[in-house]
Amino acid sequence: MRVLVVKTSSMGDVLHTLPALTDAANNLSDITFDWVVEESFAQIPSWHYAVNNVIPVAIRRWRKSWFAKNTRQERQAFIQTLRQQEYDCIIDAQGLIKSAFLITRKARGIKHGLDRQSIKEPIASWFYDVKHAIPKQMHAIERVRMLFAQSLQYTLPDSMGDYAIARHFLSSLPSDNQQYLVFLHATTRDEKHWTEEAWRKLIKLTESTGLKIKLPWGAEHEQQRAIRLAQGFKHVEVLPKLSLSDVATIIAGAKAVVSVDTGLSHLTAALDRPNITLFGETDPKLIGGYGKNQFSIISPEKNMHTIQAEQVYQQLAQFL
Repeated sequence: MRVLVVKTSSMGDVLHTLPALTDAANNLSDITFDWVVEESFAQIPSWHYAVNNVIPVAIRRWRKSWFAKNTRQERQAFIQTLRQQEYDCIIDAQGLIKSAFLITRKARGIKHGLDRQSIKEPIASWFYDVKHAIPKQMHAIERVRMLFAQSLQYTLPDSMGDYAIARHFLSSLPSDNQQYLVFLHATTRDEKHWTEEAWRKLIKLTESTGLKIKLPWGAEHEQQRAIRLAQGFKHVEVLPKLSLSDVATIIAGAKAVVSVDTGLSHLTAALDRPNITLFGETDPKLIGGYGKNQFSIISPEKNMHTIQAEQVYQQLAQFL
């Protein structure tokens, strides 16, 4: 059985889809997946053993010049690639108008997705041949697992979902495996940031452990923040700019991770590393860390500034 998965973004949402693939592969021995995903996250599906082919899409980039000649040519090439294969089942796990209209409806095969009551954008359900009712008050991972189970007609396992990607990185762990911590300080929204003062206090508290701290970054302003956080501390390393796969390898080798609410925090959960995620306004019940040794520190005031470094270190100490 060949199945097309449509889950394009964001990083956390793409990672949240992986356990559903593991469920399906465990229940249907002949199943393989192709996966349509945004080009910036195209490495992620390739880490899962059941994925046969990754089909990158660039809707985020195309939107900036939708009618330009090069963009039109790229879109046409994407659709040609998409339609080369007829699928036994197409599952739109994104549930948005853009995924349903621009991608799912153009693919060849029976199209499955959420019904009007279950989906974020009800109009998207018009483009599905088979519509499934999935409760909204469930963790995002469990919702996708249920969607796959209903679409592919197997019984959803009672056990916790398995991302099944940690094994991909076991053979390439850093030589100083387990001798360092990773602090994920960067996120896209201001209200999700922890203060630099608090990060530096936590770094100071870890100084006596003898463990190194690695600070990854993506954009230039994140690099500058990492440099400020590391200033004056010999046990802190600001990493060079890395690919997503390289960042995953660093995280996979860490003794523990402290993170704000960001896609890399979900990657940490997918890699089965101990992780403490800090939350302000965001409610982690439906989209928080899912997996082994995932812990949340939630500000009662819904303000990241009220989370104290001592509180975080106390939680972190159990892994040190």
